[in-house]
Amino acid sequence: MNTEVGTLYLVGTPIGNLEDVTLRALRVLAEVDVIAAEDTRVTRRLLEHHKIQTPLLSYHQHSGEKKLGRLLDMLRGGRQVALVCDAGMPGISDPGARLVLACAEAGVPTQVVPGPTAVSAALTISGLAPKEFLFLGFLPSRPAARRKTLRGVSDHLAPIVCFEAPHRLCESLEDIREVLGDREVVCARELTKRFEEVVRGRVSELVTHFSARRPRGEMTLVLAGAQQSAQRMDITGAVKEVNDLVDAGLSVSRAVAHVAGHRGVSRGRLYRSALQQQRDGT
Repeated sequence: MNTEVGTLYLVGTPIGNLEDVTLRALRVLAEVDVIAAEDTRVTRRLLEHHKIQTPLLSYHQHSGEKKLGRLLDMLRGGRQVALVCDAGMPGISDPGARLVLACAEAGVPTQVVPGPTAVSAALTISGLAPKEFLFLGFLPSRPAARRKTLRGVSDHLAPIVCFEAPHRLCESLEDIREVLGDREVVCARELTKRFEEVVRGRVSELVTHFSARRPRGEMTLVLAGAQQSAQRMDITGAVKEVNDLVDAGLSVSRAVAHVAGHRGVSRGRLYRSALQQQRDGT
């Protein structure tokens, strides 16, 4: 691997089971001069399992320009560097993309060594068989920003994949039910690890499940996409029911909350549709 300018190798690592790694990834990790790791403790376990002794250098989301510059200097000087994250492919929901762009601007070659990802693993085990999907990464931690993100994808027909931290899972599921309706969802927890768990059901059912059992570990959610024909039929019938309740004396907001709850449709979308129908006078 000796050249005048080094190469940055983007190496996929296991998302749980240490045996889920390619032969090429093991060869590259053993042959490079240094491995830039999101968490050196996590990567060291992988290296020790496969008897690899390559030196480790910490590189994570809080690493500043000085650390970035150090890696670029190594590469310009002909050293070979592998970039890994804690699990899966570097550059997805971690700081790897910043180093890749810096290498591109500096004329340093990069190569990808593909490996597992929680996204594809969760989609596969979900059984939703998508021809396409929408990946949101980690949902925003602030409730207002999270609901805004969800509103932006409320009419997306394909499955939606996102990550969530265990301590925010129930709160996020409540927001999903509020904004997207009580649709089907699969929660893949600790994929490929000892305590792997896949929970399926309506959003409300997962809220009940994880309220009784405190969620732990890495969470990947796969949400069923909006079904266009069913969505139109549901919203039309739901608006009529809202109007009937308003005629009976309920406020629009209370009528919408009641109908959205038992029909499993988006409360926000139902409220907007009901107001639009009132404005149109139909």
